[in-house]
Amino acid sequence: MDTCKKVPERRDGRDYDCFYASVFEAENPALKSLPLAVQQKQIIVTCNYEARKRGLHKLQLIREARTMCPEVVIVLGEDLTRFRDASKALYNFLKDFSWNERVEKLGFDEVWMDVTDIIDYNLNLLNGNDLLNSFFHLSKDDPTLGFGFDGSKYFGHTYPALAERTQPQDSAEDVLSIRLRLGSHLAQHIRHQLEERKGYTATVGISTSKLLSKLVGNVNKPKAQTTLVPPYISSEGLESSVTTFIDSHDVGKIPGIGFKAAHRIRKHVLRRDPDFDAGLIYGGTKEKVAVRDVRLSTSMGAEALEEVLAGPGSPYGLGCRVWCLINGLDDSEVGQVRSVPKQISIEDSYIRLDTMDEVLKELRMLANNLIKRMRLDLLGTDEDGGESSLINESEADQADGRISNRKRWLAHPKTLRLTTRPRPPLNPDGTRTRTFSRISRSAPLPGFVSNLQESVDALAAKLVTEALVPLFKKLHPEKSGWNLSLVNVAVTNMADTASDKKSATGRDIARMFNRQEDVLKEWRIEDRDMSSGTGGSCSSNGVELVNRGVYADAPVGFEDGMEPQHSMAADEEWTDEENGVEQTST
Repeated sequence: MDTCKKVPERRDGRDYDCFYASVFEAENPALKSLPLAVQQKQIIVTCNYEARKRGLHKLQLIREARTMCPEVVIVLGEDLTRFRDASKALYNFLKDFSWNERVEKLGFDEVWMDVTDIIDYNLNLLNGNDLLNSFFHLSKDDPTLGFGFDGSKYFGHTYPALAERTQPQDSAEDVLSIRLRLGSHLAQHIRHQLEERKGYTATVGISTSKLLSKLVGNVNKPKAQTTLVPPYISSEGLESSVTTFIDSHDVGKIPGIGFKAAHRIRKHVLRRDPDFDAGLIYGGTKEKVAVRDVRLSTSMGAEALEEVLAGPGSPYGLGCRVWCLINGLDDSEVGQVRSVPKQISIEDSYIRLDTMDEVLKELRMLANNLIKRMRLDLLGTDEDGGESSLINESEADQADGRISNRKRWLAHPKTLRLTTRPRPPLNPDGTRTRTFSRISRSAPLPGFVSNLQESVDALAAKLVTEALVPLFKKLHPEKSGWNLSLVNVAVTNMADTASDKKSATGRDIARMFNRQEDVLKEWRIEDRDMSSGTGGSCSSNGVELVNRGVYADAPVGFEDGMEPQHSMAADEEWTDEENGVEQTST
């Protein structure tokens, strides 16, 4: 547990404000001043703040929203393409600010950035005698690249709110304060650049872990930022701001504690099942159990949580992990920048899905969308510089669904997973017990899915017949009687293909040979007339190996009976390891 208490890192949690609505507003800025809601099926999945001022909210039925706010503009958000593309563009924009490439995306609209190295660098350059006129350096190589700021203050909101301090104190907590202040000004700069150059606003949380930065970022919304200020550890009767902050949250709102785990914890603390709110479309509980209630419960602790959360598939140590989260401790690192996702999944929910014909129809649709998504997220092109870039939406969605030969897979998923959420049967009184349990089966992903010369429709039909239907029958061996509210199809367990990247599983031999001409372009073989006695030959068969600019000095010709001389020692070897080509000059 001691490892959870280290606090040297600075982490920013960024959340784009009402992201789906913001994407439409970026496409049409006139929508920013209107109440806007994004519809999927018959509910609102998100709405902008103009709509929220009028009482609209997430997961509200469309008919209720129209009744409450007749002037609301409703746009369809069933097609996620525009949201994925916008999310990728914004992620690429943010990672350009990173030095260590620790930029981790969560869903479409949240990003963590580990800026520890940037803060360390600027802390060493900070002039403690003139904090009012500080300069934040954004580059180690260009000292002019950066911005001025007042280093004596935090930028934006703080939790808890505190009076402005003009001079630092000589204490360990104040060193942390200075670092957090630097982080708050960097966050403000990135937010400003995001809005000015991309047209998106964001809410940011600044703290020392992913857990705390995400939670504190929710305190002031929208278009704002909040820093969780010290003390982070209780001492001399002064309670930790971390404890005070996290204690007020419902246990189900803590990142890393899922719905099932939160339900079990509530049940343990209340000593009974908590009541559900029947009015919520996707369920929820009417009874809140605060983190403080859990932390101070006499029957609660890491070992007790291990027993409470134990069950089929529960990993060992889950209780200790959740106990750390409840106490505000999180030592998980921000992930490295990834060119491909860890998994790709497509799902849909249903009012009723209880016949095999309907299941086959839905599986074909999900498989079709899954393969399209794989081609968009996992295919790239080899560019002149040797880097692979992802293809765009139009290339992935050609009329016949086939891809040109110049594309290659950046990664191959090894596993196919099918997940369903069956509804329980009716109770004797006609009611149905609410459940959110999912069941899954996995199998190796068939290799034919990687065939780029086959159309998406043909591959999807084959995937359903040969893989998804057998998995479905293992999940639901009975021919009827089941009623599904959700089906999810996913590919996981990504294996990077051969490339020059360090994370690759091997070297790309085909690409190496394709680049051979460029590697050897400094050399060419010429036939020479040896009867003229011209120097420069390196053999008596009339063939000369001519070098173009590899050495600092050109080779010196030699006459019969003389040893060759050149600027490199005889028999010296040179190796081009990067391109996998080794040559010897003798």
